[in-house]
Amino acid sequence: TAGAHRLWSHRSYKAKLPLRIFLAAANSMAFQNDIYEWSRDHRVHHKYSETDADPHNARRGFFFSHIGWLFVRKHRDVIEKGRKLDFTDLLDDPVVRFQRKYYKSSVVLMCFVIPTFVPWYLWGESLWNAYFLASILRYTISLNVTWLVNSAAHMYGNRPYDKNINPRQNTLVTLGAIGEGFHNYHHTFPFDYSASELGLKFNPTTWFIDFMFWLGLVTDRKQAPKEMIQARKERTGDGSA
Repeated sequence: TAGAHRLWSHRSYKAKLPLRIFLAAANSMAFQNDIYEWSRDHRVHHKYSETDADPHNARRGFFFSHIGWLFVRKHRDVIEKGRKLDFTDLLDDPVVRFQRKYYKSSVVLMCFVIPTFVPWYLWGESLWNAYFLASILRYTISLNVTWLVNSAAHMYGNRPYDKNINPRQNTLVTLGAIGEGFHNYHHTFPFDYSASELGLKFNPTTWFIDFMFWLGLVTDRKQAPKEMIQARKERTGDGSA
């Protein structure tokens, strides 16, 4: 959430090298494609949201936008229109290049080996339980919570910022995806590092970024001015704010 999404996909803040390395390791632990591929697909999703060029187009139904899009070949529009976007900034980052080069081995280590080893070594959990709980169950839950941002948060909830787009504010997704369920706001103001008008409320990812800012590892946090937010609510919102 703080790395592939808010940092690399949207460039909503800048992170120094130690933090980028940590976020790359966390991305490998999440095992949802490498930073470059995740950010590329997400930028295409924002540019062509709810069209055939959207990798997980919610207009094709809940199942497709949740997981079905991973079972089929990408629509030709995703590939053709995606080629028109510029992703050179991603590969200009040596952390992104390194993680992409060694992605498979980093996933084995971060997503499966370390989560299994730590409970076994530190507090005597059986390898069987450690593998199936800390690794497999954790991975399954994190995948589905992430996919709910693509499915549920594009179908269920209110639209206080822009009633003309599908993404919604969804409290359950916000809680599960540690701050990523303010989706109507995020698609209206994708450059905002907080991905929400509410700042720290129900937004652990924002807490993390702000803490890293306090440590001096984050700079240039971008935010939508309150005047801009209010004007947008009045102009295109559904009145539910």
